[in-house]
Amino acid sequence: MRNRSVQALLYVAFTIVFFIWLFVPFAMALLWSLVDPDKPWSYPDLFPQKLSFKRWLDMWQTTSLPVAIANSYMLAPVVAVLTLLLSVPTAYAFGRLEFRGKAVAQALSLLPLVLPSFVIALFFTSLLYKLGIYNKFAGIVFGHVVLFLPYAIRILSVSFSQVRQDLIDAARDLRASNWARFCAAYLPVLKPGILAALIIVFIQSIEEFAIAFILGSPDFTTVPTILYSYLGYNFVRPNAAVVSLVLVVPNVILMLVFESLLKSKGPMMAGGKG
Repeated sequence: MRNRSVQALLYVAFTIVFFIWLFVPFAMALLWSLVDPDKPWSYPDLFPQKLSFKRWLDMWQTTSLPVAIANSYMLAPVVAVLTLLLSVPTAYAFGRLEFRGKAVAQALSLLPLVLPSFVIALFFTSLLYKLGIYNKFAGIVFGHVVLFLPYAIRILSVSFSQVRQDLIDAARDLRASNWARFCAAYLPVLKPGILAALIIVFIQSIEEFAIAFILGSPDFTTVPTILYSYLGYNFVRPNAAVVSLVLVVPNVILMLVFESLLKSKGPMMAGGKG
């Protein structure tokens, strides 16, 4: 009986924290984005006097938000795929091989997570200019790949370590080709990790501000750089609310899709026993 009371109390506490942490900010952003430009929301009004989609239409028609969205969603897939491809050799070495200095190498691979993103952005700006690379898109892609490589390496290292050696040996004994061996022993276990790495890097690339701002501004804008412009000196809360929803809602949907895809794999597939 006591355990049930504790569980009920924890459930209520979790619900309250979830409501305060996620629902209230999202609801406030939604209300601010729907404030009619002709009826500002100010004290002592508890709720906006009038709701409309005028702010959304104005943002779409009079700002560079459409271009920023296109740039962000053009960058993210390229960054995700390149990061995944470049992380595979290192992840394989960390997950399947034993060698001297492995722990040190694993720690060094996480350095981009320790360094502030603005420091990395300034370093890349100087490096790219010295190399004669002035293309904004290429520079941001390069910076994002280096910045997010640790995520992909870490995720895929765990996936590679879970591949069963007996399946690899069985495929080799049956004289399967390298590709057939990969499809039979590696791919079923790596699929969730590959999907996780792609989604996480994709979302991180869309939300990244420092590199996109320093390397891209003023010509190449992304959704975060637009958002921070409205959160800066000329603070425009309704416009910032619109951009924040444009930034957050697709990422939440992607995470929900990712979670459903992982659940659909089932434990047998995730464990490489299917």
